[in-house]
Amino acid sequence: MRKTIDVVTMGCSKNLVDSERVIKMLQDCGFEVTHNAEAFTGDIAVINTCGFIGDAKEESIEMILNAISAKDDGKLKEIYVMGCLSERYRDELKTEMPEVDGWYGKFDWSGLASGLAGRHPATAVWDRQITTPRHYSYIKIAEGCNRFCSFCAIPLITGRFKSRPIEDILDEVAALVSRGVREFNVIAQDLSSYGTDLYGSHRLAELIDRMSQIKGVEWIRLHYAYPADFPWDVLDVMNLRPNVCKYLDVALQHVSDNVLANMRRHIDGEGTRRFLRRVRETVPGIHLRTTLMVGFPGEGEKEFEELKEFVSEQCFERMGAFAYCEEEDTYGAKNFSDDISPEIKNSRLDEIMAIQEEIALRHNEAKIGCRMRVIVDSENEDHYIARSEFDSPEVDPEVLVEKSRKLLPGDFVEVEITDAMPFELLARIVK
Repeated sequence: MRKTIDVVTMGCSKNLVDSERVIKMLQDCGFEVTHNAEAFTGDIAVINTCGFIGDAKEESIEMILNAISAKDDGKLKEIYVMGCLSERYRDELKTEMPEVDGWYGKFDWSGLASGLAGRHPATAVWDRQITTPRHYSYIKIAEGCNRFCSFCAIPLITGRFKSRPIEDILDEVAALVSRGVREFNVIAQDLSSYGTDLYGSHRLAELIDRMSQIKGVEWIRLHYAYPADFPWDVLDVMNLRPNVCKYLDVALQHVSDNVLANMRRHIDGEGTRRFLRRVRETVPGIHLRTTLMVGFPGEGEKEFEELKEFVSEQCFERMGAFAYCEEEDTYGAKNFSDDISPEIKNSRLDEIMAIQEEIALRHNEAKIGCRMRVIVDSENEDHYIARSEFDSPEVDPEVLVEKSRKLLPGDFVEVEITDAMPFELLARIVK
């Protein structure tokens, strides 16, 4: 009988893509593989860990401990750990958790597969087993980061920025289209730098333009751009190609000059505002998603009030926020005192998200009566769960569509918005 393996993914969509590559390698080596099973039931568990912030690291540690408990109870035979946490803390974790049978880093996917199978997997470098619903997928176009923001440990884990070749990415997209994928969410730690290392110039616009011309690609959505040194020509492609969604995910983190300087973001508050004005002027109707941080060293009451005013002024269509968590060995940890209390950080986080909830409701209410094209993800008893071009999977609002006719996951349909809540729209089918 073939051995079964449970692969568990912690953290972000970039980690999910790594897990999908590992799963395909393991399948090619003859293993039966499940992903994110409700309980450990296989012979082997592979845990792909996250090491970005404190909460994520704790969740990864807890998952490893759960696997160890299952092994002690005879429900698992072997445990292997990979990913960001293992890349950064492998030596310490080996000592603390001797029950784990093997530790692998962030990128040693073939080493893990060949170590378990006893032979090297014959898997194409871009091939993977999709774990999302078959109609959408994530496309990771680069690894690493050269920005070295003072709060971020990602460069310490993933190393310097490294673009994937354009032809390699296009081959992957074409293969996924042949398997039924219609929506592509393009991801990297820093989309803005794509191509600069490999080709000596920005090549994101060329990549997205060529992706958009592959038959069967219905939607392309851009995630995790950086505001400084932004490749403006990609917005021209967004205007030119109807299947490139008018959507941009760009993490801004803050607006105070003092805080941005401490963060080493290579942009100031006025530069941030100019960036946003130019994006909106270039692509009318674009929906911007951003992430903000509260509680970073140097954020006093004045700086926080400036951030609140910025959120109210900009009216982001999509916004998330989190409280600063000091990461060892980063520039911030070495040079600043994390002296804002957790209570103040959490209070500020609640305040900023309360402002955004009101903004989100206004944006959604403005859509009542509008018609839009949506893609169906799933269904419940009363509605189809769908998304518009302005909604990325997992992180953005959903469109709840009345069940007036039979639809399947992956179907596109035109709807009219009938009602709105802060993070959901209600709709009826019109075509």
